[in-house]
Amino acid sequence: MGCSFSGLNALYDTVNGGGDVWINETRFRIVRQLGEGGLAYVYLVKEMVSAASAEPKFKDPNHASDNGMYAMKKVLIQTEEQLQLVRQEIHVSSLFSHPNLLPLLDHAIITVKESQEGSWNHEAYLLFPVHLDGTLLDNSKVMQTKKEFFSTLSVLQILRQLCAGLKHMHSFDPPYAHNDVKPGNVLITHRKGEPHLAILMDFGSARPARREICSRLEALQLQEWAAEHCSAPFRAPELWDCLSHTNIDERTDIWSLGCTLYAIMYGESPFEYAIGESEGSLQSAIVNAQIKWPLGPDPPYPEYLRQFVVWMLQPQPAMRPHIDDIIIHVDKLISKFSS
Repeated sequence: MGCSFSGLNALYDTVNGGGDVWINETRFRIVRQLGEGGLAYVYLVKEMVSAASAEPKFKDPNHASDNGMYAMKKVLIQTEEQLQLVRQEIHVSSLFSHPNLLPLLDHAIITVKESQEGSWNHEAYLLFPVHLDGTLLDNSKVMQTKKEFFSTLSVLQILRQLCAGLKHMHSFDPPYAHNDVKPGNVLITHRKGEPHLAILMDFGSARPARREICSRLEALQLQEWAAEHCSAPFRAPELWDCLSHTNIDERTDIWSLGCTLYAIMYGESPFEYAIGESEGSLQSAIVNAQIKWPLGPDPPYPEYLRQFVVWMLQPQPAMRPHIDDIIIHVDKLISKFSS
């Protein structure tokens, strides 16, 4: 699954017209576009198997698709900084192997020429398993239009799976933080007679979690980085207003997880109400943990779920639980609720 810079190993033609893409030694046909954002496009692709070709050589053979369908992310790279960010995403994605983290199956980076007289740039192709049921954000929007809510048990089961994926990342030495946990980065797969499968994706913002801030300049640099890489309604207070002398750790993810738990229940971040109000109101709401509770479903969620959100949304990072603490309590609640 090495990175290739040869145009012979990853070629494409008229992507919108259903062209073919080679990622290293495997050929894929583009079926349709699934989404786009910024300079990235996601396509549904089908592996084209010839009589002479073998199965794709993935690190984990269990990730091979039964029907040959995959998701392919194409990234247009126009600067050296963008190239380094894609390389970083590939490197970090390749570190993780967990059922609740989306695996990177293969990748290639090629050099392309913009025009006959234009400069040379790059394009990256990243191959993933496909989950066509969409993200938690997609599902929440549909449910809101139908005035439907996840059941309490489903909320706990989805939370437990996100905890499992984050625990894997936080258990590295040094620990890694995802840095952009939010409903739009959680894939949900509906399984008949079984709990929803929740998979955390998009490791473009993931970095070693622990960082010592020793100056005002370092604090401002961290805030600037967070503003670019961490979605505002789910961003931890210490990434909005970083102290000049402080330690940042993986509990930035715990804050985002608390916001995501709220969103599983109510469809949006607990601070989304502040967007569009006076300038700085979103930051103020987050830094002061000013949560607004909606009326919610009928019957409402039990009080312990609200307490869980409050527990994770402590403005002071040192007061927030670690992922292991959360898992212990979620397991107890699932056991209690199931019985």
